[in-house]
Amino acid sequence: MDRFQAITAFARVVESGSFVRAAERMGMSVSAISRQVADLEGHLAARLLNRTTRRLSLTESGRAYYERCVQLLADLEEADDAVSSASVAPRGTLRLTAPTSFGSGYLASAIADFREQHPQLRFDVELSDRAVDLVDEGFDLAVRIGEIGSQLLIGRKIGQSQLVCCASPSYVERNPALDAPADLASHRCLTYAYSSIGSQWRFTGAAGIAQEVRVSGPVQANNGGMLAALAVAGVGIILEPDFIVAADVRAGRLVRLLPGYSAPSMAIHVAYPSRRHLSAKVRAFVDFLAARFARDPAWRLSSPPQRN
Repeated sequence: MDRFQAITAFARVVESGSFVRAAERMGMSVSAISRQVADLEGHLAARLLNRTTRRLSLTESGRAYYERCVQLLADLEEADDAVSSASVAPRGTLRLTAPTSFGSGYLASAIADFREQHPQLRFDVELSDRAVDLVDEGFDLAVRIGEIGSQLLIGRKIGQSQLVCCASPSYVERNPALDAPADLASHRCLTYAYSSIGSQWRFTGAAGIAQEVRVSGPVQANNGGMLAALAVAGVGIILEPDFIVAADVRAGRLVRLLPGYSAPSMAIHVAYPSRRHLSAKVRAFVDFLAARFARDPAWRLSSPPQRN
């Protein structure tokens, strides 16, 4: 058994999520890839992958071994980079995952601009509002809003987002005025299923005093873009990140509520598996995003007018 070839095959299977895609990436047959992984498991006397007809997943031993394999392959790639000027530029496939609204609204244009600089790099993107397991599902990095979500990941802050409480002009006209966060308890509020605060919305007044209110309403959804669309339609009030509602607020389709009170802000991170060295493609794209969003981001809204 060629251990290096078997280790590479195992890593590619994990990254690709299937033997078929791994075989395509390596230019080998599926049976050859499968045999190499089986030989590696025989050599280690341990099962690395759980195989079903629907999906592959790492065993506990496989997860630990994959982390070491990725480090080994990254070290080798870095050694090659040190002596090969042709490999300085990012290349290969970069697999990343990001929240749906942020990905379609802001990450897409960033990828387009980055590929103009590095046309030899291919992107494999999954947009999902769930917390994807990067190692188990073979991703190079993730964009995370708020908490990174795992001690096994390294996070780098690339931006900041502010929660915005807003509703459509028609909703505001038809319903009682909001003078304080406590008034939200008697309004129709639309809640985000994956939110860490759930139905307990928090605000801070001008004096720095925090206030919390439990809200309820006719809709809960796992996608912020859908909640924004429902708010525009007049269904209720939302508390959503500025990168989701900024365009609607600027266009007047949504109006900001509770002037004089601010909702929590959230850091935007890129997260990647813990390892000493990053591949050139991951390092370059992380640096690019950090520089891009460090400037005044397109989703930032001006401060709302204060109450008299």
